[in-house]
Amino acid sequence: MTKDTASGATPDDAFAADLLRGHTDTIVLGVLRRNDSYGFEIYKLIRDATGGAYEIKEATLYASYRRLQRDGLAEAYWGDESQGGRRKYYRITDAGRAAFTQNVAAWVATRTIIDSLLGSTPAATKGS
Repeated sequence: MTKDTASGATPDDAFAADLLRGHTDTIVLGVLRRNDSYGFEIYKLIRDATGGAYEIKEATLYASYRRLQRDGLAEAYWGDESQGGRRKYYRITDAGRAAFTQNVAAWVATRTIIDSLLGSTPAATKGS
């Protein structure tokens, strides 16, 4: 596989990133379903969940936080840190939980259609 010298990414990396890009809000909601979190913590949880294979840029995450708040899917509050600077925490709302469930169902349905159109399932392609 060849690397794109300008970005250091392979063509496969760019393709995977394009597939995930439209799901940033759902990914963030998935993190917030577990616990309230602050901005950088959300970044780390996403990165660590993929073993470092996928990282969302800070600007992309903060745009997502603003969208989620504007749409009533998440809300923000200031933490009460005793050491260091105050952190802005995000929490999912009931509407956010409903949107997350709906988006995951849409993703599963889409994945099923793509798998059938490609004539394979993820399990079937492991050995090929």
